[in-house]
Amino acid sequence: MLTSLPHSSAAVLPQRSRLLVAQRAARRPISVTNAVADETLDKASVATGAPPTLSFPILVNGCTGKMGKAVAEAAVSAGIQLVPVTFSSKENPSRTLQVGSMDMHVHGPSEREYILSSVLDEFPNLVLVDYTVPDAVNDNAELYCKLGVPFVMGTTGGDREKLYKTVQDANVYAVISPQMGKQVVAFLAAMEIMAEQFPGAFSGYHMEVMESHQAGKLDTSGTAKAVISCFQKLGVSFNLKQIKKIRDPKKQLDMVGVPEEYLSGHAFHLYHLTSPDETVSFEFQHNVCGRSIYAEGTVDAAMFLYKKVQSKADKKIYNMIDVLREGNMR
Repeated sequence: MLTSLPHSSAAVLPQRSRLLVAQRAARRPISVTNAVADETLDKASVATGAPPTLSFPILVNGCTGKMGKAVAEAAVSAGIQLVPVTFSSKENPSRTLQVGSMDMHVHGPSEREYILSSVLDEFPNLVLVDYTVPDAVNDNAELYCKLGVPFVMGTTGGDREKLYKTVQDANVYAVISPQMGKQVVAFLAAMEIMAEQFPGAFSGYHMEVMESHQAGKLDTSGTAKAVISCFQKLGVSFNLKQIKKIRDPKKQLDMVGVPEEYLSGHAFHLYHLTSPDETVSFEFQHNVCGRSIYAEGTVDAAMFLYKKVQSKADKKIYNMIDVLREGNMR
């Protein structure tokens, strides 16, 4: 359900949303406003003398999870107008959650289309960010495409071929990437360049791959798959089933060396290559503690996508390489 603040804060929602509120008066109302973002902008402008940061409405689907909440907080810090609405996989959640000083109202699956449509009526320039679960990727994308809302898909997994086809057929703007960390994406780009320019350079080499993420990450790392694909082009024979996927916190502490405070949010990757005669070895490693690198990258992706929509760019589907190449990240 959606209600509005006084006219000084936000536009009044469509009549159908007000009717919904009346029907569900027992629930706690929420407010759609950019007051928090405005305050952040004012403080940043005064402190630095810089012009206000680009601001536009953003909705984060998945704020009930740690990654989604981190993106919502990063969006507010960047001065983006956060719409305090998110969705849950459970019906009738009847609750709110806190993001900064803002109450986010959580809606169940049966309300998704109705509520999202109502939000779009009020905020036609909305950009949506998805950080849900792998099983929801394709269903969520179909809804976003049906309503014509541009979106950033940060959730990994799902049927990726079907995902791209859905977006392409709907002609909707989207940033789709298995990895939102800007520096990690730059590393991936370098790997792709090496694979393209020096095919077969590691022919005959044996490779071991270890990836460690928090226990709640259900799927194999999309980043690991992308890096492995590059090594395969470089001549390494490797099957994805050989990946050592570590989700046990005790092993992460003892074997991987993950700091205890980051067991619930980390991404450690190690690629070890050995020559056929075992006289030469290479190691490629990137370790991330926490979620800030992904949250900041996602906000940059949302800003990038908003600009593409406003400029009516011919290209509709982008990835984080495109965001990096734009060269105007914060």
